[in-house]
Amino acid sequence: MTTANKITMVRIAMIPFFVFFALQSTAGFMVTALVLFCVASFTDFLDGYVARKYNQVTDFGKFVDPLADKLLVTAALLIFIEKGIFPAWMVFVVLAREFIITSLRNVAAAKGRVLAATWTGKVKTCVQIAGIIIDFLFLIAVGGGDFNAAAAAVIGGADGPTAILIGHGAAVIPLAVAWAVTLVTLYSGWDYLRKNWDLIREGASRPKA
Repeated sequence: MTTANKITMVRIAMIPFFVFFALQSTAGFMVTALVLFCVASFTDFLDGYVARKYNQVTDFGKFVDPLADKLLVTAALLIFIEKGIFPAWMVFVVLAREFIITSLRNVAAAKGRVLAATWTGKVKTCVQIAGIIIDFLFLIAVGGGDFNAAAAAVIGGADGPTAILIGHGAAVIPLAVAWAVTLVTLYSGWDYLRKNWDLIREGASRPKA
């Protein structure tokens, strides 16, 4: 196994630990989860750099590298549903885009065509990673627990950092992040489909030989 692929596998191995710490209800655990997420996200850049610099691009790497990215982002978004800061329907939209584009890539590969990464896809990845980091920082700021429960406590008259944050409208932060991630992801998916619509049109009109 190449060095680049080993780095990718390390990223996958980090995901269960990331999920464990992120699901806890204290700020300390959330900080650990955030550190793990940042390190895992950095390995995404690192394995690509190593693969290109040392000519370690492999078919296995082409398959497992995007899979590792999707697993990491999906885990984070599902955790945010659990924490009450990311609407479930938005997560569905994000995941639907990933499934659709992955299927399109498979169709293209079967025809010997490679779908090059677009600038919108790169922006989408950056926005998702930045949004996840911002949401983790927000959860750390409100104590690391379930945001819905924290909000309920404030309504009941709780005092402290959580009350101050929500009282000053900071609860709009995760909502803004959710909309930004969803809209950018949607636009990226539309851009891929628009540029490769001939694949879909041909596949829908021509029976397989």
